[in-house]
Amino acid sequence: MSSPSNYRKNEPVIIVGAGVFGLSTALELTRRGFSNITVLDRYQAPVPDGSSVDISRIIRVEYGDELYAKMAREALAGWNTTYKSHFYPAGFAMLADKKGNMSYFNKTQEMNDRFGDTKAQLTDAAGLKAMYQNFPANLDGLLAYINPEDGWADAGAAVGQLAQECSQAGVSFITGPRGRVTSLRVHNGKVVGVNVAQGGPILAAQVILSTGAWSNRLLPMSHATTASGQSVGFVELTDEEARSLQGMPVIQNWSTGLFVFPPYPRSRTGKNLLKVVRHGFGFATHFSVEGGHRTVSSPKLDSNNATSGFLPDDAADGLRDGLRQLVPRFANRPWFTKRMCWYSDTPEGDFIVDRHPQIDGLFLAAGGAGHSFKFLPILGRYIADVYENKASPEIRQKWRFRQPDGMPEGPKAGDGSRGGPPLRLLRPDEQAKL
Repeated sequence: MSSPSNYRKNEPVIIVGAGVFGLSTALELTRRGFSNITVLDRYQAPVPDGSSVDISRIIRVEYGDELYAKMAREALAGWNTTYKSHFYPAGFAMLADKKGNMSYFNKTQEMNDRFGDTKAQLTDAAGLKAMYQNFPANLDGLLAYINPEDGWADAGAAVGQLAQECSQAGVSFITGPRGRVTSLRVHNGKVVGVNVAQGGPILAAQVILSTGAWSNRLLPMSHATTASGQSVGFVELTDEEARSLQGMPVIQNWSTGLFVFPPYPRSRTGKNLLKVVRHGFGFATHFSVEGGHRTVSSPKLDSNNATSGFLPDDAADGLRDGLRQLVPRFANRPWFTKRMCWYSDTPEGDFIVDRHPQIDGLFLAAGGAGHSFKFLPILGRYIADVYENKASPEIRQKWRFRQPDGMPEGPKAGDGSRGGPPLRLLRPDEQAKL
């Protein structure tokens, strides 16, 4: 098997996927002297239907896991420096049902205490209302926690900056049909490149798969990661309505998985958009791949998954419930648009960053599990350490590519941070509308 000791840094490396995993890896490896890196994707970054784009993503340090808590704090420093033009430190209010399961909430608080976060605090409804004059949520029966140093980032703009940094560093890009990878090329147990939708194969000495929710289309790995579609909705506000929410933090109800962002500035899009999302278990699809030999849950490969505006009725109703509790003033506002955001779920919410144990030259950097975007400023460094065999044994074990264990495959529960209904398979008529 290939290892850091038997490949040369001038050999061609293909990275499939121009999301946060792929771009951050490309930039860091280039900084470490790899001089022949090409990123392939269906679309130019920021990829319109990727999980790392659209107008906003939460930037928070709240984790019950020590590694991610440490990484999140390192990343927050990057958001306040390198990517500060895309970061809005509005604060983050975490809510939970006092009578519900508080385990993740409590673990997060314990981790914050361990890291000495003195500005983060538990509070009650009155405390939040005092801190945020325009705090809009109904807090009846809820426990509240607030970290004023967290916030949100303009996801598409940040990924655009990362892609530009890659280009300036010497990374090459191939997009369109020529960048749409249809399969791996493997010869005598070694990956030698990829097959693409248009033209001949693209050859390389090493291939890095950073394909997120599309990964199972290229490699049988549903035992380790599966794709789920998460519901996202946007409503448009007038300038006066947006001003009425000025200063509000990002608000998430961990018990339901529903969260809402402050209105996106009109100056950036021409519209005041209020975004509500469910960080839950989502929806699965059923696509045949490899000539019908396998079926996978995946977004579509040959078209943009963000354009249909379709959500199942129960998904849209759930978002409406989120508006009703978190920003009740706009609970009945018509949708400006809706979409699915596609997660690459893993059993405990851990990333998959590892060399493939059977295919020489193939490296995996995926499994974002709905929480990877916030690590954009520092994720590439961690991935490159694994790639070069410099990571600690603890990280390598945590991010290992799991092998099948013979047990029936089921939904990937993640790290315990999700809420809402269980994973549901879309009906054929629903899937056809995606």
